[in-house]
Amino acid sequence: MAQRNVTGYEQEKKVDLSRKKLKALPEDVLGDTNVVQLDLDRNKLKTLVGIEKLRNLRCLILSKNEFSVFPQEISLLQNLEKLYLNQNKLPVIPEGIFNQLHHLRLLKLSLNRLQDLPGDLGQCSELQYINVSHNLLKEIPVSLLELRNLEELYLEDNKLQKLPPKLFENKALQKFSAARNPLSEPPDEICAGGLKQIRSYFSQISTSEADYIKRVKTMFLGCSMAGKSTLCRSLKQQQAVAVDLKDRTIGIEITETQVKDFRFHFWDFAGQEEYYLTHHVFITPQALVILVINLASYQKEDPNSFKKDVAFWINNILMRVPDSVVLPVGTHVDKCPSLEVMMAKKADIEKRIQQMMKKMKENIQLRMENFSEKNDAELFFDQSNKLNSLMNCDLQVLDLVPIDCTNIKEIKSLQNRILEIVQNKEIFPSIEKKLPYLYKMVESTITDLPIQKEIPEHGIVPLGELLDKLNENGGFKKLMEDDLKDILRYLHRIGIIMWYEEISTLAKTIFVKPSFLITLFKMIVRHDLVEQLEKIPKAVLVGERALEKDVHKWIRQYRSNAILDHKAVSALVKHLLQQVSSDGEDDILEEITGNREQKGKLFNLLEHFEICLAMKPHTSLNPNAKAFEPGRRWAYMNYHSNGAYLFPSNLRNAISMEIWKNDNEDDVRVLVYFLPEVPEGFFPRLIIRTCSLFSPHWVGFQTCLVVSNSIKLLIKEKHEEDQFMEIRCRRPRDTDLHSTWVLILAIISKLKKLSEQWPGLYYSIRSPCRTKNCHEDFPWPDQDGLSDYMDMAEGEVSTCSEGHRNETELLFPKAESCRRRTKEARSPNVYNINATGNISIGTNNTIDVKDQNFDS
Repeated sequence: MAQRNVTGYEQEKKVDLSRKKLKALPEDVLGDTNVVQLDLDRNKLKTLVGIEKLRNLRCLILSKNEFSVFPQEISLLQNLEKLYLNQNKLPVIPEGIFNQLHHLRLLKLSLNRLQDLPGDLGQCSELQYINVSHNLLKEIPVSLLELRNLEELYLEDNKLQKLPPKLFENKALQKFSAARNPLSEPPDEICAGGLKQIRSYFSQISTSEADYIKRVKTMFLGCSMAGKSTLCRSLKQQQAVAVDLKDRTIGIEITETQVKDFRFHFWDFAGQEEYYLTHHVFITPQALVILVINLASYQKEDPNSFKKDVAFWINNILMRVPDSVVLPVGTHVDKCPSLEVMMAKKADIEKRIQQMMKKMKENIQLRMENFSEKNDAELFFDQSNKLNSLMNCDLQVLDLVPIDCTNIKEIKSLQNRILEIVQNKEIFPSIEKKLPYLYKMVESTITDLPIQKEIPEHGIVPLGELLDKLNENGGFKKLMEDDLKDILRYLHRIGIIMWYEEISTLAKTIFVKPSFLITLFKMIVRHDLVEQLEKIPKAVLVGERALEKDVHKWIRQYRSNAILDHKAVSALVKHLLQQVSSDGEDDILEEITGNREQKGKLFNLLEHFEICLAMKPHTSLNPNAKAFEPGRRWAYMNYHSNGAYLFPSNLRNAISMEIWKNDNEDDVRVLVYFLPEVPEGFFPRLIIRTCSLFSPHWVGFQTCLVVSNSIKLLIKEKHEEDQFMEIRCRRPRDTDLHSTWVLILAIISKLKKLSEQWPGLYYSIRSPCRTKNCHEDFPWPDQDGLSDYMDMAEGEVSTCSEGHRNETELLFPKAESCRRRTKEARSPNVYNINATGNISIGTNNTIDVKDQNFDS
């Protein structure tokens, strides 16, 4: 039997029975009292009859089985130190189990159906680690408060609304997470700051006055010209407001209004396709989404009308924030031919939404059933679990509200409807947040600083300067930097200010006015970019040492390859800033756009949000660089590229296929299917991550080609009935497929990491049958991590459901390829150079190879 290495048991006898489809414990194992570790992961166990015979057992792994009743025999394993029961179906744990497990140090119960924990758990005085994430806890179990040696506690994805202060009085607790809970005390935005900020929160609450705030982030989404800006401004001003065509939203507009005791933050998202890439960045959980639909132009006879105006938005909201509340609002009612026509369109939209949600659930259920019917269903446990979480997601799409935005009565009626929604505790259970009074005072002072001219109009302020200004102008005792950072993190997460401390070059910069940051974004990410480039004045061009002919060149590059020269961006930003600023922004122009020595803040942000990719410049070699010696570590050089930037989302032309030529039948192919669809902006971000990893590369509309170690790999996004991406790699001339699979797995690793930004997204990987015109495929099992891949290529031949035989090594990577891929990923300083010329090494280095001797 294979042995799985678990820290702490290297010298003890270990038995690995994972993935054996066991329904009962084997007698030969139960008769061996020397077993101290038993791995039963991914089996079909429902009971543990006889487990008490293993009286010396210290580590028991029961994850991913079929336990719906807690096995009471575990109470007889009195030497047990580690217990893994995650990913089962446990609804309750009885008393009388844990009071017998005095040596228990680790307990993993995540992904079950627990609503509480037994009281006797508090008697496990040696417990150091507990994970109860992805359960149904509504309150913190009292037993957790009694564990004084607890070091790590994970409570993510439950139903918690409050955390008790006593929990954080435990000084032993070092790691804690309660992400994705509807918390109000402390607010989840504070919990996201970690233990230090949570403890600071409770310390301030206990020593000063608390404040209760009802704040609602309200996002207006919908197609271009749907009436989002008109609706948003009418609600803010509580009167009918007409918005001229030339004043339509570019990027995102942010405003604020107070209605009764609720503070609404309105985020008006532009509807043009060019802006979708940035929407993902600012769409956040626990917000009210108002989906604006133009009823006058909506065609109920045309399925594409519903798909474009409604389904697209609901799918992307579902994938980004699965537990959102969506209020559809039908505008331009006054332009409908009659009341009957308007009501028919309303009924059609509501009916189609119900059908769409029902069909999505049916698709999920079908996939889950397909997994459960497999002979090797245990190998697809994680994928089935993901589907189950999507089945249980709580996206609420409310009834559509039709409105005539020229009618003040209907505007007020919509406002009342919105108030009803946010006041409903079943819809928004944690709308009221409890905060230390200091948070409110600091927020108020920060908001007043630009108004009082204490900071520049643009609101970009160094952290130290902001601290000084707050202490000078705030009516509170001296604020320390650590306390300010905690408050700034909270204000950043709710969108009051922006602070990107994770970006090293911006860690000391605070954007007090998010609206100005949005202004910077929409100077570059806009539907009329070419038109704006043409309007750059001659005086600005002179400042950039550019001519009119350079503008024409910039436009040609952008239209053909979605590339913007650094000078073009710099000139455009300077020109547009002069238009939007009342007193000019000369003091920060260079700080925003950069210079020869330093990259500007705007580009730091664009690259951080994966909106653009810095193109590596072709520069002369550094004569002072150290000589490259094989086998020795080579120090990286830091350089700043101010050449050009690629914007993959704006690519409209196909890449030249001269390098790839045609698809070959013997190409190694992998298909990645997405449910409900490929998220908007996903593929451009994947291109950026891929091109950052590999050079050379070529990109085009829905296509990316990279070359690594002379192996060519093509990624294509395909929008057919089933949306998917194809990863196609040239089969090497030799018989060794290792390098091919390493390259494919590198792309899949990037894709997997990127998908985490869309919690409501499901994807599956399949290798198509290699027989011509066969549409069957081979699903990949769960990916437990590239370093822990199972050997999927066990046999030489795999047969599809149509009876076609395939070489298995062309369908799945061998475990060895996966292990090597992980090892290479951890050793970024090791490169196999098998070419000549100017070659990119990592992200910041190139070397020039004049000649190589491959004979050796």
